[in-house]
Amino acid sequence: MTENPYERGLERNPANHQPLTPLALLERAAKTFPDHTAVIHGGLRRTYKDFWHRSLRLASALARHGIGEGDTVSAMLSNTPPMLEAHHGVPMTKAVLHAINTRLDAAVVAFQLDHAESRVVIVDREFSGVMKEALALARVKPLVIDFDDPEYPLDAPHPKGARIGSIDYEEFVASGDSDFAWSMPDDEWDAIALNYTSGTTGNPKGVVYHHRGAALMAYSNTVHAGMGRHPVYLWTLPMFHCNGWCFPWTLALTAGTHVCLRWVRPRAMYDAIADHGVTHLCGAPIVMSLLVGANADEKRDFPQTVTFNTAAAPPPESVLSAMAEAGFAVNHLYGLTETYGPAVVNEWKTEWDGLDGPQQATRKARQGVRYAALEGLTVMDPETMRPVPADGETLGEVMFRGNIVMKGYLKNPKATGEAFAGGWFHSGDLGVLHPDGYVQLKDRSKDIIISGGENISSIEVEDALYKHKAIAACGVVACPDEKWGEMPVAFIELKPGMQATPEEIIIHCRRLLAAFKCPRQVVFAEIPKTSTGKIQKFRLRELARSL
Repeated sequence: MTENPYERGLERNPANHQPLTPLALLERAAKTFPDHTAVIHGGLRRTYKDFWHRSLRLASALARHGIGEGDTVSAMLSNTPPMLEAHHGVPMTKAVLHAINTRLDAAVVAFQLDHAESRVVIVDREFSGVMKEALALARVKPLVIDFDDPEYPLDAPHPKGARIGSIDYEEFVASGDSDFAWSMPDDEWDAIALNYTSGTTGNPKGVVYHHRGAALMAYSNTVHAGMGRHPVYLWTLPMFHCNGWCFPWTLALTAGTHVCLRWVRPRAMYDAIADHGVTHLCGAPIVMSLLVGANADEKRDFPQTVTFNTAAAPPPESVLSAMAEAGFAVNHLYGLTETYGPAVVNEWKTEWDGLDGPQQATRKARQGVRYAALEGLTVMDPETMRPVPADGETLGEVMFRGNIVMKGYLKNPKATGEAFAGGWFHSGDLGVLHPDGYVQLKDRSKDIIISGGENISSIEVEDALYKHKAIAACGVVACPDEKWGEMPVAFIELKPGMQATPEEIIIHCRRLLAAFKCPRQVVFAEIPKTSTGKIQKFRLRELARSL
């Protein structure tokens, strides 16, 4: 075989090959825009120079405590400056950041601390009560660092908890060296973060991210969220959720400004947007509902158009229209914890602007096409691993392949192997492939309702329900039925001041759906949601079984 001339004498070396990592982006921003505002938190302002030096100090202090490669640093923090610093300072030591969902109970937190073998825990005093209980249950005995937020609001719904750590966060950071010689990863495949799935059945799985994926997500977010130089980003999405969809690292790429937000409230969001010139934010549909449903005295006028990135079920047409009127441009995304957050975008085409309302709605209902950093996205038969016909009708499982797919599940080779069977990541989401290559979700595999042998998509029924003007939130699940096997039950949360009857809702559905797809029962109740606003179908299924 003839030797390839493009390989001879052209080996990799430190001058032409470095591991991809988002950490280098913050260093560049600090050197290029040292005086630009990087972080806003209440009355606090920090420049990129300050942000960089504080991240280095945190890394230095952790290293002095013996933290290094293979170690886990857990953080139970709100959307505050220490969480941003942890995203950079922790991996600067080659350690892995484990961001904990602040809504979890002590038993689940304890499981995560033990499974991750946490060496250090940084905890906001708002969550010290549950963390104290979790540490009492856990086997690990980490160093505990308290964050006492000086910007904690005076009108907080509850006071700060007690100190439970051996040192204060500011004291810990101050003990570090701002000239710390931070470490690039030895390999871009090295782990940078650990995120746990929701764990709705059994213990949650630990999803491991690598430096390469985090860096590529920084570039992809910049492109697909339409971020130019110096964007202003409002933290309405929890930073613990898929590492805030990797936006803690993304903003360093364009030297953007992080506007921290402890609690998602309409007045606080509008004030931040108007006062700081916010250009981008992310969140579930519930955040959009809060914005468009805010009282007149909570709203503020602002001159800029604000990009709102949402990743969940496609927003109802009424919500999209209300958001546009309020000054927001909605960008529809889709992804999973295992894909670093959103990895699919509904790329809107200019020729679709000329379509009528219903035709536009059908386009907006699609999840879309792959991110630029994702090498493969398709819908396949999970048994044969063959793509389904691109006819917009044949149901299959949505599958991903590429560099923004997780390394795997921590200490769980069986689940990792199942997730990657056939060389693709199996999402567990059922969908169809349209002729133009756009993917559209139809349901989670476990959420398909099989009634009398017919498959009913809960998403399709929910889409019909959302067309009713009185419905604020809804979830459709299967209820056991002796005759049909299963039947759809609708749990509905009404908008404030609005009324409806079960009979009215069912009649509404019959105008839009085949009779067998319509809910047989309607229950009015507050819909259980996750901390990121996603409806908890597993809790609705439990309620349905008790009907």
